[in-house]
Amino acid sequence: MIQFETQGIILDMKASSKNDALKELIEAVHPQCSDIDPTVLLTVLMEREQVGSTGVGHGIAIPHGKVPGLNEFLLCFGRSTKGIGFEAIDNRPVHLFVLILSPTGMSNEYLQTLARISRLLKDQFNRNLLFQAKTTKDILALFNTPET
Repeated sequence: MIQFETQGIILDMKASSKNDALKELIEAVHPQCSDIDPTVLLTVLMEREQVGSTGVGHGIAIPHGKVPGLNEFLLCFGRSTKGIGFEAIDNRPVHLFVLILSPTGMSNEYLQTLARISRLLKDQFNRNLLFQAKTTKDILALFNTPET
């Protein structure tokens, strides 16, 4: 199972636009892949957004992409109390973000990670926990708990 790290958690995002939200998430995860130019990460995510918004509804977005030169999965969680316009499928602001960056050669793990995050966030109870969490430990506890 791919694990979240504390440095990849933003409890109070400052961004007010889709582009700024992606940049803020990238900034949080970039120390874990400092040899890759952040503009490459942004390009990967923006290209994926052009296919269709990763704003999946219920105040959730799961921006994701495969990054050339990346050696391991990187995950980042961000929370915006104000909400950010993200062209979500239900046209509602996004409050909870999970960024998934994958190495290019790990398609199965990529799909499994995307599916696991989607299942976790589909649950209203989990969304409420994430929205009300006070510490990064609370966030880590939810994401890093093995599925039953």
